[in-house]
Amino acid sequence: MDKIYDGLAKFKKVEFPKRKELFAELAKSQSPKVLFITCADSRIDPSLITQSEPGELFICRNAGNIIPPHSMQTGGMTASIEYAVAVLGVEHIVVCGHTDCGAMKGVLHTEALTELPHVCNWLSHAEAAKRIVKDNHSELQGDDCLYKLIEENVLVQMQNLRTHPYVSARLSAGTLTLHGWVYNIENGTVSAHNPKTNCFDPLWDEEQQSLHQIRA
Repeated sequence: MDKIYDGLAKFKKVEFPKRKELFAELAKSQSPKVLFITCADSRIDPSLITQSEPGELFICRNAGNIIPPHSMQTGGMTASIEYAVAVLGVEHIVVCGHTDCGAMKGVLHTEALTELPHVCNWLSHAEAAKRIVKDNHSELQGDDCLYKLIEENVLVQMQNLRTHPYVSARLSAGTLTLHGWVYNIENGTVSAHNPKTNCFDPLWDEEQQSLHQIRA
């Protein structure tokens, strides 16, 4: 905790004064344009990856960047999505998976979760992604299989997202756009699902040193 406390001190003495006017505005209200749904993994920092300022991202995190399908049973993800879309009026939703995802390893090896019943139950929302990989990519093994599951899980969670009433309505109205991403921890690359090719393509072109905007 010493490092955490040192960080708090640095924030108050150094970083906060730099953005004093911004925080004064944020103290009154928030108006983020992006709902960013990603994994709770400690190696993922949405604001760092996107270089966003406070107030620009409405962030939801959980094990496996999972979005349960809409139901009448209230849950934290469902309530947060509803609030972000209906009240805050976000214009974009990013579902971002990542490499070496422990949750997806758990999906592949549920036998290791017998002592973690709540984790096992939560990860059941990724079962469809596991089935897609097993039925359509049975040739993949090891890290390749895991990576494909990470990609398919992003797509399955985006499907689940579309079952939420406000999301469905705003998509139909054309006022909301979905983005499916996978972040590579080792090389800092973010790949986005390209509906035209049904592949995840890097957003950053190393050769051209430019960014591609890919939307689902």
